[in-house]
Order: sequence, then structure tokens, then C-alpha cells
Amino acid sequence: MGVGKTTIGELVAQKLYRDFIDIDKEIEKEFMMSTTDIFKIHGEEVFRNYEKEMIQTFTKQKLKIISIGGGAYMQSEVREACLTNCTVFYLDVSWEEWKERLDILIDSRPILQSRNIDEIEELFLERQGAYSLNNSTLTVNNQSPEEVADHIVESLKLAWDIYEPH
Repeated sequence: MGVGKTTIGELVAQKLYRDFIDIDKEIEKEFMMSTTDIFKIHGEEVFRNYEKEMIQTFTKQKLKIISIGGGAYMQSEVREACLTNCTVFYLDVSWEEWKERLDILIDSRPILQSRNIDEIEELFLERQGAYSLNNSTLTVNNQSPEEVADHIVESLKLAWDIYEPH
């Protein structure tokens, strides 16, 4: 959450000439309201179920760059769909650096609203276990989105060179 998935995902998609899918944006289009409003009006459970179904659909489509919300990956069915059908990059950021972004995140992240700093840190740390289940971890501290996107593109190209059937 707030690590730059959308910005980096858009750059990766552009560099690889692929479609970019931001799951939160797709859900907002379907509901015709913001994620925060969806949480307020319909509740987190409705949002998470819709999110899970959408992710399970998009992960089966080839040649897409997909960004999923931080809370989505906490669902085992979402992790399974992603790890089975995709190459999963985890964009890791330290608590200290992420905490500096809170002022710009809090209004647009319903899961953070009405929590104090200790509760937010607990949520941040709690998610690390699920996030550790991935194909590649990239620490993004002090890196620009362009640098991170270039690293992902180079990693994918290397994997294609190594594993492409000849």
C-alpha cells in the first residue's frame, strides 16, 4: 500500500508494450465510486469479494501487468491465483520510509482511516508474512519508480532468455 505499484506498473507495462490493469481502478469503475466510498457504503467484505473475483479473472489473462491492492494479497485465494498464473514482484519498503508517506496515503486508504500510528505499524508488519510469498522481492527504498521499473523489466527479460523454449 502506497509503495508505488501503480506508477511502477504503468512504467513496466509501457516498457514491455503490455496492458496495465490496476485492480482498485477497475473496481472503482464498476462501482462508479472511490474505494473509500465503496468501503463506507458496501463494506470491506463486499469490496474484498469483488476484488478477489476480479483478480482471479485478470491473472488468467496473458501478457498483462497487474497491480493489486495491499490488502488483496492477504487473501489466500488471491495469492494462489497470482502465484499460479503470474510472476509476482513484491515492492518492499521499510517502515521508516513508508511512514513518511502516510500523510498522502491516509485519505485514500480506507483501511488506514480511524487507526493510530501504532495500529498502522502493526498492520504494516502483519502483512509482511503474506507479502514474502512472491517470485521476486525488490526493495524500493530511495529508488525512483523508473529505476524500479527498469529492474523489473530487466529481470523479466533475463527470465525469458533463460526459460524460453528453444
